[in-house]
Amino acid sequence: MMSIWGNFLSHFILTLLCVPLFLTPASLAHFLKNCSIDYQRNPTDDLILECGNSKLVTIPDDLPKNAVSVNLLNNKLTWIKKEDFGGLTKLRHLNLQHNDIARVDSGSFSDLETLKRLHISSNKITNLTCDIFQGLSNLTELLLDRNEIQVIPACALRFLTSLLSLDLSSNMIQQVTDIQPVLQLSQLQILNIRLNQLSSFETKDLLLNESSNLRVLDVSFNKLEKFSITTPIFPYLQRIDLSQIGGHSGLVWDITNKTLLENITQLYLNRPLISFKGIQTILHSLDSLTHLRLNYMDELIKKGLLSQVCKIPTLRQLDVFFNNFSFTSIKLSPCSGLRRLDLSLTSMSELPKGSIQSMKQLQFLSLEGNFLRKVPDDIRSLGSLQILRLNSNIISRLSCEDFFKTIHLRELTLSNNHISKLDKCVFKNLSNLTFLDLSDNLIWTIESAFQTALHQLEVLNISQNTINIIEGGDFRGLRSLQHLDVVSDKILRVYPEAFDGLINLQTLAVSLALEYEPKFCKLQHLENLTILFSIPDTWKSSYRNNYKTCLKSLRSFTVICNGYHYGFPLDVESEMLKDMKDIEEFTAVNIYVQAPKKDTFEFNHQLKSLTIMKTDLSDLDPELFHSIPHLQVLTLSECGLTSLDFVIRANLTALRYLKLSDNEIAVINETVFQSLPALTYLDVANNPFTCDCSNAGFIHWVRTNQQTLVVNAHQYTCSFPVDSRGSMLLDFDIQLCWGSDSFLCFIFSFCLVVATLLASFIYRFMRWQISYSAQLFLAFLYNSRKKMKECSPQFDAFVSYNTHDEDWVYQVMLPELEEEQGLRLCLHHRDFQPGKPIIDNITDAIYGSRKTICVISRHYLQSEWCSREIQMASFRLFDEKKDVLILLFLEEIHSYELSPYYRMRKMLKKRTYFNWPQAVQHPRVFWQNLKRALQTAEEATENENLLTGPRN
Repeated sequence: MMSIWGNFLSHFILTLLCVPLFLTPASLAHFLKNCSIDYQRNPTDDLILECGNSKLVTIPDDLPKNAVSVNLLNNKLTWIKKEDFGGLTKLRHLNLQHNDIARVDSGSFSDLETLKRLHISSNKITNLTCDIFQGLSNLTELLLDRNEIQVIPACALRFLTSLLSLDLSSNMIQQVTDIQPVLQLSQLQILNIRLNQLSSFETKDLLLNESSNLRVLDVSFNKLEKFSITTPIFPYLQRIDLSQIGGHSGLVWDITNKTLLENITQLYLNRPLISFKGIQTILHSLDSLTHLRLNYMDELIKKGLLSQVCKIPTLRQLDVFFNNFSFTSIKLSPCSGLRRLDLSLTSMSELPKGSIQSMKQLQFLSLEGNFLRKVPDDIRSLGSLQILRLNSNIISRLSCEDFFKTIHLRELTLSNNHISKLDKCVFKNLSNLTFLDLSDNLIWTIESAFQTALHQLEVLNISQNTINIIEGGDFRGLRSLQHLDVVSDKILRVYPEAFDGLINLQTLAVSLALEYEPKFCKLQHLENLTILFSIPDTWKSSYRNNYKTCLKSLRSFTVICNGYHYGFPLDVESEMLKDMKDIEEFTAVNIYVQAPKKDTFEFNHQLKSLTIMKTDLSDLDPELFHSIPHLQVLTLSECGLTSLDFVIRANLTALRYLKLSDNEIAVINETVFQSLPALTYLDVANNPFTCDCSNAGFIHWVRTNQQTLVVNAHQYTCSFPVDSRGSMLLDFDIQLCWGSDSFLCFIFSFCLVVATLLASFIYRFMRWQISYSAQLFLAFLYNSRKKMKECSPQFDAFVSYNTHDEDWVYQVMLPELEEEQGLRLCLHHRDFQPGKPIIDNITDAIYGSRKTICVISRHYLQSEWCSREIQMASFRLFDEKKDVLILLFLEEIHSYELSPYYRMRKMLKKRTYFNWPQAVQHPRVFWQNLKRALQTAEEATENENLLTGPRN
């Protein structure tokens, strides 16, 4: 009993101590004041924070410790302090670009042990302290470009033991010796020192104990007058970028020993300030060159540079994009050994015949972003070609000869052209093609282009064309197709047999007119289906409510309706979803005109992601979610929701991400989130919030809860009341609510409830103990007063009995003791003073009598007043140490029935008592013994019985 009472008190006190937490914001809030969250559709523990473009002058102090990426791009930071990134032990990417950072304290990154990428570009850093990179032992990429760094001390780089890439471009490095500590990094493979103030690059000035592990070196956009490699410090160097280098007098290229650059295979030249002869010198010194990039070199190309380039016997890849080839004198025929050729963005309107005809080993060709009107003739002879990109031209027609001999072609991109028709013969020889992109053209008919060829095709994109009708069998020959996109707002009819033959199709995106017939029953391997409904003018007469899909393998289903419903019930019924028992993602945008029926997902128990948008959900039934217990992602945007009360009965115990943006929610009761124990992300942006005390609980919850991240909460604005419109929701001062009358009423109600609970608890478990203690205390006070008065007893005995035993007392006991033996007894109905409190009458009777006779029966034991009388009499017995108590049993009562009266039971084990049932045969003896007990002296010793009479 005392244990229960102690626990109750502990919880009560703890509750009272917690009350102040409702009055003041917690110091560790789980919302972000200056950053937004870049969440994923299926939220994971990877937390990506976007804090860019927020005019921050200091690092936010509320960055979650489990963030893996923090973007602080384009703010006004000037100083990185040591404690700014403390505790971010999971951070892998930190972006500090485009700020005004001039100072970074030593050890500022010491907690970022898992950091892989650190970007501090476009700041004002001039010096690198020795401990600036402390703790970054796992860093692999460091960007320090566009700062004001002149010197790089070796001590600053000693922690970067895993660094692979370093960008020091656009700084103020003046001598090659300034980068010597960088070249001593054992793992470094990529070094960018472009746009510095280097006037020469000579390896003889570098004193390195070991050769560098460098693979890529970018020295472009430096006014180099001399480039000299005379020592074997770059044995692994593979790529070098010499774009726009050279001084007023050109460039001195000093490579006396070709073996020092024998591993260089890639060379980039972009607007080099070098003469034609100088470039020839460079090319002649690189015997292993396989990849050459020549950008913005129109004049040199006109002088015949390409003819010289094609003489390099090892050359396999040539990039000449960003040049002007509007002229037709391109000489590429000597480059017969090329494997890859990039002629993108060269302004050519045609590729002269014979330009690339000799490239029998060519595997990759890009002609995108030009003005070609047809497929160049030379392509027909490129039998080894595997990848061809002709996108973003003005090609209007494909002929049967265009791909006549390109039998090894695997990828063909023809998007964003003017192609209007596909003849049957166009692709007949492309038996190895696996990827075909025909999107964003003017194709109006497919005819039989895909029926007899393209047996290996896996991906086909024919979206955003002018196709009106997809007939049965249009894709019949594509038996290997896995991904098909035929989305277009021009489609008016898709025949039921349109997708016959696509036995391996896994992903399908298609536009359908409203008359939705079962078109997918034969796609037994389809896992991802996206349907975009278009509503023609004839919709009202052609509407069909036939939704069966037969897709048992589907995992993701998206349905989007473009247009106005006209109030007709375009619904995705449970019958449509019946066979999709393994579906995990379902999206419906502008599909339902009212809330879906509660049995819509009764067969989709594996659903994990549900999105319903642009739907009136004012009559949403929470039972809709009862059949999808594994739901983790729920999006209900633009649905006219005004309350979150549906969450309480929705059984969303597994939900991790809840998005309710763009609704009509004005007030949120924070208690609804008790029904979402797993909630990690909450997005309620663009709702008309009320900024008054009705939202005080929600605001407090946003600030203090430590589990749920409220996405972009710092951007939520007020819509009501009018005078607060436009202000920030989280700026509302909830202290005003805690000090109002409503809060006082809350406190009073809270205390009243606690007091009621406490009283009920005491009455249920401790009322007898408290009552007994009170009576003992009153008896003690009364006894003290009696002792002071020293009055003689008024009665011989006070008789304590129950009214059910009154007949025996008056007809048997009273005549024998008062009439026969002359004793004066005190009886409550006769001798109690009227108008006096009962408890005072009892106390006066007990202490005003020499002894107390308790006439005990079962009714007596059940009486509350009789219990008080015997308790008070027993107190007098033990307090005065006098023989003042006589127990007289009218009935045979077993000892276990006396267990509530542990004092009486204890006395019965040691003292003599009177038993009337055993005295029936010898009543005179019984009364003589009772008289003797009443006349016995009150004084008693420790060894004498306090109760007299025979042991019956």
